[in-house]
Amino acid sequence: MATHLYRLGRWAYENRLKTIAIWVLVLIGLGIGASLLAKPTSESFSVPGIPSERAQDLMIERFPGEATFGSDIGVTYVVRAPEGSTLTEPRFQSAIDSMVAGLKTVENVKSPDSIANPFVSYGTEQSPGQLRELSATFQRETFGKSADEAAADAQATSPINATGTVAQLGASFDVEASSDVTETMREQMDAIADDARAAGLTVEMKGSATQQFELGITSELIGIGVGALILILTFASLVAWGMPIITAIVGVAIGMLGVQMGTHFFDLSNETPILATMIGLAVGIDYALFIVSRYRHEIHRSANRADAAGRAVGTAGSAVVFAGSTVVIALAALAIVNIPFLTAMGIAAAGTVVAAVLVALTLLPAILGLFGGKAFAGRVPRLNAPDVGPHDAERLHNGQRWVQRIVARPRTVTVAIVGILVVLAIPMAGLKLALPNDGTAEPSETQRRAYDMVAEGYGPGVNGPLVVVADGREIQDTGERLRAFDSLVDDLGRVDNVEVAQIGAGGLNEAQDTAKITIIPSTAPADEATPALVESLREMESRVQGTTGISYGVTGQTAIELDISDRLSSSLIPYLLVVVGLAFILLIIVFRSILVPLTAALGFLLSVAATFGVTVALFTDGALGIVDNPQPLVSFLPIMLVGIVFGLAMDYQVFLVTRMREAYVHGADAKTAVVEGYRHSARVVAAAAAIMISVFAAFMLQDMAFIMVMGFALAAAVFLDAFVVRMTLMPAVLTVLGDKAWWIPRWLDRILPDVDIEGEKLGIGDDAARPADPAGADTDSEVRAGR
Repeated sequence: MATHLYRLGRWAYENRLKTIAIWVLVLIGLGIGASLLAKPTSESFSVPGIPSERAQDLMIERFPGEATFGSDIGVTYVVRAPEGSTLTEPRFQSAIDSMVAGLKTVENVKSPDSIANPFVSYGTEQSPGQLRELSATFQRETFGKSADEAAADAQATSPINATGTVAQLGASFDVEASSDVTETMREQMDAIADDARAAGLTVEMKGSATQQFELGITSELIGIGVGALILILTFASLVAWGMPIITAIVGVAIGMLGVQMGTHFFDLSNETPILATMIGLAVGIDYALFIVSRYRHEIHRSANRADAAGRAVGTAGSAVVFAGSTVVIALAALAIVNIPFLTAMGIAAAGTVVAAVLVALTLLPAILGLFGGKAFAGRVPRLNAPDVGPHDAERLHNGQRWVQRIVARPRTVTVAIVGILVVLAIPMAGLKLALPNDGTAEPSETQRRAYDMVAEGYGPGVNGPLVVVADGREIQDTGERLRAFDSLVDDLGRVDNVEVAQIGAGGLNEAQDTAKITIIPSTAPADEATPALVESLREMESRVQGTTGISYGVTGQTAIELDISDRLSSSLIPYLLVVVGLAFILLIIVFRSILVPLTAALGFLLSVAATFGVTVALFTDGALGIVDNPQPLVSFLPIMLVGIVFGLAMDYQVFLVTRMREAYVHGADAKTAVVEGYRHSARVVAAAAAIMISVFAAFMLQDMAFIMVMGFALAAAVFLDAFVVRMTLMPAVLTVLGDKAWWIPRWLDRILPDVDIEGEKLGIGDDAARPADPAGADTDSEVRAGR
């Protein structure tokens, strides 16, 4: 591989203008494709095969045209009267009438004639309205309920609470996604709420139309800015720092344009471009950093700059290929979970990583060729550039001092680091998972305040109703079928933690062979008793089917969360086996060792466990008071974090240990190889990790809670894995293992492909003079002078 990459890197350097032109054409082509094919991203959430999804599918089949969970784009106003008053007072009724009139005029409103004052359409105990009477009549005529029972059932699902102090009214919009809600529509909705507030009402809004998703560039700019500063400190040059930034931006641009084109063919979520940008920017800068650093190292060994570029791509580029491969495997393997939006996010991010690798191997050497002898110009005073000359070994860098302390007491360091990571992992035992909803929003957001008003006004379970979709087609007689439905409702109503169970108006399909039974729990969606209720309802199904012939499924927010958690839990082990297994094989090929890949995997488990512990402590337990609104972690965060962190962890393992193996292969003893490899790579690995941490941490500024927590978790994971595990624990472990670290069975050594990641076939260990570059030479003194 090193030979092929050497030729590629040298060709790109020598044909710099042609290479740059090719990439410009690629960007133009993708830009045209994206402009023609791009569609809005989606908020839809589908997980095929889970029980709640099957129940929704049955509901769609039997109740055609009705909206399912999350499919309708609309707004709901939650209105509360001042303390000591009720909403039936004329001044408040007038305000609600004005809200209704305003809603009917909102741009893209659907069925404006159906929007009505709930006190008129549904009524109160004192003044029954049309819908309330319709619901009560349905209960009496269909299921033989008494007048009192029918009235009680109607009140249970009324948009007006029992005391008449809180009410809900809303509208749906004729748009496909919340991203299609225009600024004019938002201004109209806000104006309606403001006018009602001016009349003395407390008004909050919820619903998908109130969600604002903007993919800003603030996080990216901060990440790039901090990365640029670190690159300047690393290269001590005002020119060289820009090359990794340029190539990373190109790689991310290719990935983003690819995602935009993909929206034409696939239903991609809002988070898809954010993850691809986050990962692509981080690895793009890192991969270019390693190659530019190796190029600088090679310049003083070769008077031929094209040769130095080829050697940099042949060696560091080989590490980039294998490191990128582990990241791609980890991301693409998210498809194993069989959750479409996770699959899309993983593949989009993996594609962006592939683009970053290709750009680093080709465009980067072309840019180096464009700058020629000025690649490291603009020397920054009082900064030492790393690893640039034959006398570099005589200087004792901070990294070298650090590794010498580690190898002096390797067993002590190993025990101490493992102990620290285990302690940090302890809070992981309290890991709680949930899907984002209005109840997990920030207290300052209107959706969260609306959620709290509903819980206070109607009861906590109203925020998380369940729906039992009952299939009675096995019962041929209509009367018998309706009696069976009614009996099922009674049975469900007697289950612990069920506040209300009923079939409301519209709860039977046209053929009257399928029923939608609304279940309102006594507890909030986040309460542990609510998932237990879902399990109880599902456990009843086989008994009900055996006695009545009715089968049913349970859906709703809590049911969906439970099913997704089960899917993720059952997929985690197969996912890890595939990812770790493939990466283990790659690392065996790279290092030609059994123990080095094994220790790499074990180190990853320690770092990811510690990351979970720290994240749970801060964001769920509220430790240190950093988070004002502690919440469970998003359900799919663990598997995504595991995949991404594993890929990045193997990056640093490859970059750091490759130089150690290179020294070992060229004759150094095991301990010296650790020190020498660390000396050559530690500063660059530290810079790469710091850049990646800054990129991820910058995404904590995003408004979306999931992205914010993901940004923190990734930043913490990179810090723990790069600085604690790879740069501290691994040198200690490899020193303890000694020559055993590089042992491999002879039979396995014979059958493994020789990828030559150390560049032996390029004569990397030979410092003999090489032919001069006719365009001019970059000597060691030139590099140091920044000429």
